[in-house]
Amino acid sequence: MKVQAQAQFLLHSPYKVRRVLDLVRGLPVEEARKVLAFANRGATQPVRKVLESAVANARHNHALDPDELVVVTAFADEGPTLKRMRPRARGRASRILRRTSHITIVVGDQREGEEG
Repeated sequence: MKVQAQAQFLLHSPYKVRRVLDLVRGLPVEEARKVLAFANRGATQPVRKVLESAVANARHNHALDPDELVVVTAFADEGPTLKRMRPRARGRASRILRRTSHITIVVGDQREGEEG
């Protein structure tokens, strides 16, 4: 059985979130927690929260054992871009693009992780 959790409209660029998700994709949940604890990236905190939410969903909603879960898939999609302006010289303004992302993490049994 596969269980997922999502976080939307995070103020982190999808490019930077994907670099963190590449570290945990395919790992057992306990090992993924250890990797996220020592990864020196700004996006590790939201990724850790989504991972814990997926594990909690699996435990409470589907009665799966958290020790046997594996991160089956993890991806970050691009959310809406917030457009801001920054004053520049001679009365001009330049655009600042604040990118947002949607994180999705899917966890499942170990036997499903080996098959897929």
